[in-house]
Amino acid sequence: MDNIDIRKLSAEAVGTAMLVFFGVGVATLSFGFRLTGSSISAGVVATALAFGLVLFVLAYALGPVSGCHVNPAVTLGFLVARRIDLREAVSYWVAQLVGAIVGAFLLWALVNSASTYRDSMGLGTNGFGEHSLVGVNTAGALLAEVVLTMLFVFVILSVTRASATPAVAGAAIGFALVVVHLVGIPLTGTSVNPARSLGPALFVGGDALRQLWLFFVAPLAGGVIAAAAHMYFTPDAPVTSAAAQVPDQRDTSPVAGATEAGQPS
Repeated sequence: MDNIDIRKLSAEAVGTAMLVFFGVGVATLSFGFRLTGSSISAGVVATALAFGLVLFVLAYALGPVSGCHVNPAVTLGFLVARRIDLREAVSYWVAQLVGAIVGAFLLWALVNSASTYRDSMGLGTNGFGEHSLVGVNTAGALLAEVVLTMLFVFVILSVTRASATPAVAGAAIGFALVVVHLVGIPLTGTSVNPARSLGPALFVGGDALRQLWLFFVAPLAGGVIAAAAHMYFTPDAPVTSAAAQVPDQRDTSPVAGATEAGQPS
């Protein structure tokens, strides 16, 4: 790869910003402003659907451009699975982190314009101990985030391999994110994405920043394990595709739609 494709990095930054803005936005409205009332279950379901649905639409909108990783753990999984090289992975990580910070800033500015907002409402940050809905401790939070991220990244790697059906990849990825949020929100608020955790934590500060290390370590470990499992179950899978792809609507060929946008520049 001679040059970094700025379009890919822009897509990753914009996609991550949108994931944070909409997903964390619903979490903030549900648990901060308590728009779902006293029902924790309603807030969990609303937030899980928000994250899954926004990723679902982003996969089809941005997949043909960058692969729509919008998550450093996903990018690490693709790196370990040899579908992307180190230089492109690093550039993706930078774009994702910047995008997450921008998305969190936009959300922070918006909620602060509401007369009913208080700093104590937070910004959909992740946490454990007293910041967990069920009081999960550090070890439990580590285990949860590793397992949840492993499932999520494993699904992405599996549905985007060359022999898979690319037309349904976005749906599978979106539903996978819904599932991990349904389980993870009561435990840690569900990270499975270091960028998603970083953005809100920077604006909330305090324990959100002090506990941030876990939401980098565990998701990245989960991404590595997912890549190893994927290579074990599909040892003959091609290793040249850079990213999670859905078909370009201009080309109905499954193979072309699944791989063209993901080739390294």
